[in-house]
Amino acid sequence: MEHEEKRKGIKPVPDDPLGYMNEAQRFTYHRMKASGWRIKFIRRPMYQNPVCVMTDSDDTSLALIERNGFFNNNPDIPLRRDE
Repeated sequence: MEHEEKRKGIKPVPDDPLGYMNEAQRFTYHRMKASGWRIKFIRRPMYQNPVCVMTDSDDTSLALIERNGFFNNNPDIPLRRDE
């Protein structure tokens, strides 16, 4: 099933992803990056806080960095999947 692209020219990871994070999130990001995790995309919904989504080195697990810096490796967010 094909999904309509919603980003309309916006890259999944912006040029300055740390600019979308607060201090607690940046701290967690640096710790997880050292463990092999990387930013998969940053959701930037209108009128809401951005959401940083990371993936492990194998691209098999997803996790969120919550606003308080908590690394949520069991996120409850809807994702578009390729069929």
